[in-house]
Amino acid sequence: MRVALGVEYNGARYSGWQRQSHVNSVQQEVEKALSRICNHPVEVICAGRTDAGVHGTGQVIHFETQADRDMVAFTLGMNTLMPKDIAIRFAQPVADDFHARFSATARRYRYVIYNSPLRGAVLNEGVTHFHHHLDETKMQEACQYLIGKHDFTSFRAIHCQANTPTRTIHHLSVQRQGTYVIIDIKANAFLHHMVRNITGSLMDVGLHKQQPIWIKELLDCKERAKASATAKAAGLYLVDVDYPEQFNIPQTPLGPLFLPDIDVV
Repeated sequence: MRVALGVEYNGARYSGWQRQSHVNSVQQEVEKALSRICNHPVEVICAGRTDAGVHGTGQVIHFETQADRDMVAFTLGMNTLMPKDIAIRFAQPVADDFHARFSATARRYRYVIYNSPLRGAVLNEGVTHFHHHLDETKMQEACQYLIGKHDFTSFRAIHCQANTPTRTIHHLSVQRQGTYVIIDIKANAFLHHMVRNITGSLMDVGLHKQQPIWIKELLDCKERAKASATAKAAGLYLVDVDYPEQFNIPQTPLGPLFLPDIDVV
């Protein structure tokens, strides 16, 4: 039986999603709990491998099991076995041709900036604090240059192993809610550090260090060194993964927390 799970996690205490030796990972905790529920070793496949310190509200995984279990065992049962900062949001049997990574048609991230002169205490692990005022209207203006199919070499990590730097951004917006600035981005796929590198450059536009047209110039020059520093991991969330309707993967609130769901193409 192949089963899909929706996973939510606070990535602050983990070295990232992917299982690694000698360090703690989200995948390791999920597989440990699943193996107990199924009573045999389980390996999972995820939709998107998040980096150290990055969070997820909409991660999707799949696994194979021969164990005869009700889906409640993979939700309530799993949630009793895992640390408090990891939770299962849904469990559903899926067709044998469903693949959490390769069946995905798009992924969506949100980056949350606490834009205040003084740091906060309550949500400090789930947001990036930035004390200088950001002009979200200029940042939004710059977004238009990134939407569509482009070579994102200027926004990929130097050690990125993707075969091609070409990606298609379907949606990119910057909005302010009080002291919070939220960057919402959806693409067919992402390069390593792509969202955080785009965020770093948009923040420089928001500081009026650069004009919005500078973002287009960065795209055209295809040089990572010309763009801004990589934004911190703390404010980044994988919030949604798109799949063809035939797989009937449940939709869950995007989050994080109180942020409203906004439909984008």
